[in-house]
Amino acid sequence: MNREPLATGEYYHIYNRGVDKRQIFSDERDIGRFLTCMKVFNSVEPILSLRDVFESKNGITHSAKNKLVDFIVYCLNPNHYHFILKQIVDGGTAELMKRLNGGYTWYFNKKNHRNGALLQGRYKSRHIFDNETFLELSTYVTLNNKVHRIGGSTAGIVRSSWDEYVNGVKGICRKEIILDQFKDIKEYKKYAMDTLPTLLERKKEEKELLELLLED
Repeated sequence: MNREPLATGEYYHIYNRGVDKRQIFSDERDIGRFLTCMKVFNSVEPILSLRDVFESKNGITHSAKNKLVDFIVYCLNPNHYHFILKQIVDGGTAELMKRLNGGYTWYFNKKNHRNGALLQGRYKSRHIFDNETFLELSTYVTLNNKVHRIGGSTAGIVRSSWDEYVNGVKGICRKEIILDQFKDIKEYKKYAMDTLPTLLERKKEEKELLELLLED
């Protein structure tokens, strides 16, 4: 069954995870590669050669002049990822995700001497209809590692737009779409941290409900 095309000018929550819930990011190199793919493949212009992009003597040289989407927030966890993005050209999200998932899988399989699918089917998408949902969901995404309480040895294999928003790290996100709704970064941070307990409680309730259903 074909999915309905995503609408240009609209915001979407995009997510996927490793097949059989397997880890898709093993180290900082993997995280860095995926982030570079997010930037490089976000281009209306075709990408003719991965080697030209990733293996040039001077490092990454390609920079998209005309983007397919705007990234708003993201979180890369060890076995899954989340984005919120705005599609800015027709078919832009589908084209980006085809390149991103295919290109990263090619890299990961080559690095780890494996074959086959890495991700669980096509990416999943959720249309965001209103601003209240947009702000709450953006918190869920950018703090997703905290929502899932990722810790221990895997805590270092996480990269989030939180550092772009709160710590001034240069990145790929259109931060003003969210930050312009707050007086300053301090107010935004307070909103996000005040929202986090609600997200954690909701996650707990969803887990308990699933366990009850499995007992039937």
